Amino acid sequence: MSESSNTKLAPPADLKALGDRLVGSWTVSGEAEGETSWEWMEGRFFLIQRGWTRREGVEQKFIQIIGYDRMPGSEPGDEITGRLYTNHGDTLSYVCVLEGDTMTIWMGEKGSPAVYHGTFSADGNTIEGTWEWPGDGYQETMTRAHE
Repeated sequence: MSESSNTKLAPPADLKALGDRLVGSWTVSGEAEGETSWEWMEGRFFLIQRGWTRREGVEQKFIQIIGYDRMPGSEPGDEITGRLYTNHGDTLSYVCVLEGDTMTIWMGEKGSPAVYHGTFSADGNTIEGTWEWPGDGYQETMTRAHE
């Protein structure tokens, strides 16, 4: 990719909106507990999430990269995707959509039965959400940590 074509790219507006809502540190409580944080990668084309959670006695540490898939010289994909890597050796893929105050995250592909629905509070400092999948699921609350 030439330098001139690189200057034409701008971070997508919907990814910027998602990052504007998430960037910072959060505490996770409810049926899962833990801590997580989001930050922009330089250039603001990707969000980096790091954290840990504990659910049903199992602790998991993770890192996730969130953004649009794009091969050099091509147009970005149609969806905000995430790839999450755990200390247990798992690689998980997600599709994320933010509509108003509602964040929906599907595991795998959009429309999957494994889905998270979360709602931001009016002040943006709390996300109440539920992960659901066939036969299981859990509720969690993420609260922005004020530093």
